Amino acid sequence: MNRKLCSYILIGLLSGISLSTFGQNLDSVKRKRPNIIFIFSDDHAYQAISAYGSTLAQTPNIDRIANEGVILKNQLVTNSICGPSRATLLTGKYSHKNGFKANENSFNLDQTLFTKELQKTGYHTAWIGKWHLGTLPKEALDYFKILPGQGHYYNPDFIHNNGDTVRHEGYVTDIITSFAKDFIAQQETGKPFFLVVGHKATHREWMPDIRDLGAFDSVNFPVPETFYDDYEGREAAKDQDMTIDKTMVLKYDLKVGQPFKGRYTARQQKALSDYYGGISKEFADKKLKGKELIEWKYQRYLKDYLSTAKSLDRNIGELLDYLDESGLAENTVVIYASDQGFYLGEHGWFDKRFIYEESLKTPFMLRYPGVVKPGSELQNLVLNIDWAPTVLDLAGTDIPDDVQGNSFLPLLLNNQDSVQWRDAGYYHYYEFPQPHRVHPHFGIRTERYKLIRFYGELNNWELFDLQQDPNEIANVVDDRGYSSILKTLKNRLRDLILKYEDKDAEDILRAADEI
Repeated sequence: MNRKLCSYILIGLLSGISLSTFGQNLDSVKRKRPNIIFIFSDDHAYQAISAYGSTLAQTPNIDRIANEGVILKNQLVTNSICGPSRATLLTGKYSHKNGFKANENSFNLDQTLFTKELQKTGYHTAWIGKWHLGTLPKEALDYFKILPGQGHYYNPDFIHNNGDTVRHEGYVTDIITSFAKDFIAQQETGKPFFLVVGHKATHREWMPDIRDLGAFDSVNFPVPETFYDDYEGREAAKDQDMTIDKTMVLKYDLKVGQPFKGRYTARQQKALSDYYGGISKEFADKKLKGKELIEWKYQRYLKDYLSTAKSLDRNIGELLDYLDESGLAENTVVIYASDQGFYLGEHGWFDKRFIYEESLKTPFMLRYPGVVKPGSELQNLVLNIDWAPTVLDLAGTDIPDDVQGNSFLPLLLNNQDSVQWRDAGYYHYYEFPQPHRVHPHFGIRTERYKLIRFYGELNNWELFDLQQDPNEIANVVDDRGYSSILKTLKNRLRDLILKYEDKDAEDILRAADEI
């Protein structure tokens, strides 16, 4: 009996609903064989999405997916970095199992991939946009048009399905949306498709579309509560290299003195040079120092970041409108997610990597008309290893035994309180020392607590009570009042390390007599 059917039987037994009722629900999902579109952005912080309560900017089109479906409030990643997150999406496995622990590696396509499983059951599979896995996905997909590496915001190159690399004029977010619509239009009637729309936005260096330049220039953003964090009691946080103050580069990141030469058209160069030339003059005239300089950089960072996100949201709306106009919306699952969270000045940072909340949590919402109740919220701890099995479940496709995640479709179809689900999420980050000197670490996040073990150059623990300290400022690992909680969490961490067969983490704890 396959894992998916077992999960429905368990749900039926737990909730007291007859198996025949669940069989009908399951048959209904299978019979429809929906198209599935997975819109996958890069570094888009949940704090910048109005559906998550953001006051920084409005994202009406992303919000539309949440309003017409379900929003996940505790969606966690297992390794907060671009390439590994994509590898986890494809495999439903942790980095130590799929072999892609850090960026710039080469992803092994010769393993279980959920796209291959979809192909076996008749789905036409495609990936358009950012791929960032070092190998061409010929064995994994029927069709692709992907950016080489990180790609470019303006006039980007794309590697086409035949292997040719072609430069396309325009703004990358617009081009990816156009390619996605073209792919959808070419699909055979009655044959389901799966499509990843992989956006480059909102990745560093945060280049807005020309039409969005200056969209937030009239806004003065409040400085986050932890912006001037002194990192007391947190050695790894103190030793990182990802601050707006010292790490963010005026020319590269904030375009101060940027000439915009090379791949730009004359029109693009003029528009960008005129706008950022004015910013550069303003900066030179102010002669800023100290806190005034740091906060000016913060303001410029958010203005460019959110302007880049504005185009992303607009293009998502364009794709949703296309589904409506083409009559495909009713039988198409639309998912929006980012590859991980991102810092928007919290702790004085940009980037991601840490297990701390802003980079651990990522946005995720799903719309499936007639199946998922509009306006739903899911509070359960969901991991990105769960994405692949959930997509397979939506498609009515069996979930391979080596997939480490679990489908959360039962949580969406039934009373959440009646479904057995995890009480803790496991995390492991590896990439060190470059580019941001975030020390390797692993840990767990429960509903209330977070326990972290840093290793390598550092060998220490951190414990946070998220109920009392949601900003993760006070490391209470040495507080006697938390001694019993610490013991329980260490045991839970050990159990998850063994469950997920993370041999590296197990060896570290055994060598230190901590397991």
